[in-house]
Amino acid sequence: MRKSLILATALAVCAVPCIAQHITAAGATFPYPIYSKWFGEYAQQHPGVEINYQSIGSGGGISQVTKGTVDFGASDMPMTDGMLSQSKVKLLHIPTVLGAVVPVYNVPGASSDLKFAPDVLADIYLGKISNWNDARIAKDNPGVSLPNQEIYVVHRSDGSGTTFIFTDYLSKVSPEWKGSVGANSAVAWPKGIGGKGNEGVAGLVRQMPGAIGYVELIYALQNHISYGYIRNVAGTWLKASIEGVTDAAASVKAMPADFRVSITNAPGKDAYPISSFTYLLIPTAPGDATKQKVIKDFLNWMLDHGESQVSTLDYAPLPANVADKVRAAIAKLP
Repeated sequence: MRKSLILATALAVCAVPCIAQHITAAGATFPYPIYSKWFGEYAQQHPGVEINYQSIGSGGGISQVTKGTVDFGASDMPMTDGMLSQSKVKLLHIPTVLGAVVPVYNVPGASSDLKFAPDVLADIYLGKISNWNDARIAKDNPGVSLPNQEIYVVHRSDGSGTTFIFTDYLSKVSPEWKGSVGANSAVAWPKGIGGKGNEGVAGLVRQMPGAIGYVELIYALQNHISYGYIRNVAGTWLKASIEGVTDAAASVKAMPADFRVSITNAPGKDAYPISSFTYLLIPTAPGDATKQKVIKDFLNWMLDHGESQVSTLDYAPLPANVADKVRAAIAKLP
């Protein structure tokens, strides 16, 4: 369901009274819960400016910001060189938090949290495994009562950074997936039904016995949907956690100057394998200097105050070395 977040925010550094500013933004649903919290906190401290954030998915956010129809965008998928070259405005990726994508499911009678090996998860989405009592699922879940029931695959229907993270992971663990489907914010799904936004996927899985889907961790928790363990590169079975996402981020030894990086299927025994940064897409040559000052002020507020709040919504904060680089990049914005 399309959501609109309209929250008052303001520039704290004005030497003279600020004229009300109306800032528009659009994009990822993955970080929407933390963005909503941040904008709410910022609103209380900085009255005067209105930010309208449309939680429409990363694909929509990229489309709108590259066309110049919003003041900034949001995406979980780092834009490709081709996307950046076609944009009407030059953009800077600003990483904000890290999060986890989890396999959610509705399996009647399952007596404990299910485990999904990487190849099994890929083959479920490829349509090669179609029943919950399949021997390959049962092998990794000894003692669990698995019903003789069809698996109903649920995926995103919109252009989605969560989809990019999930398919980026599947492309790393399944040669067949990489060759036949690949990684992108929108793909040609071999099977399944689509839901709009993380909210839509969560809702479909909750309503459909036998369903499996993928959502950002907070949506599984908020909707009280079961989510499974994933076996990582080191062979450790892990459920998503702040610690696991943080360990995945630690695998990046040298953050690229443009911050575009993938941390899915990261090495390390404690690294949760379906982890990712999420980004704000900030124009580097804004048409409105006053709006840009508001946006820069918010970004610095995010680093100074917002990062300490992210664990309350089961995101992981930026590593200190990345936060320092982000602060330097913000300082270079006009």
